[in-house]
Amino acid sequence: MGRKLRLTRPSACPRERGQATVEFALILPLVVFLLLAILQTALIVRDYVGVVHAAREAVRAVSVDRDPGAARDAARRVLAGATVDVGARPSVGGPIRVEVRYVSHTDLPMVGLLFPDPVLHATAVMRTER
Repeated sequence: MGRKLRLTRPSACPRERGQATVEFALILPLVVFLLLAILQTALIVRDYVGVVHAAREAVRAVSVDRDPGAARDAARRVLAGATVDVGARPSVGGPIRVEVRYVSHTDLPMVGLLFPDPVLHATAVMRTER
């Protein structure tokens, strides 16, 4: 009858054993560093969205209330530690401008020291209603 061919895997050379483990151990710190850098960037983007939202809340508050402290309170309710600058108050129907600044602290392990703390800015303009 016909012969059956058997394909067998040649045994690995003793010197090559553990090669994949060594390669994985060499590349693992780079992969972890890259993932932490992506996470740090996502945290900065999250803070930027908060700054934009704080600017919108602040300009809305100051458009209906003459007190500039209302804008600061509204922005700080959304984002604690935000600095708020309110422009000059125009007559009713005129545009009022609010700028919000916030320092996003980059303190994630391993990568936080490589990222400088960015200062995030957002400006919002709205018509005064009162």
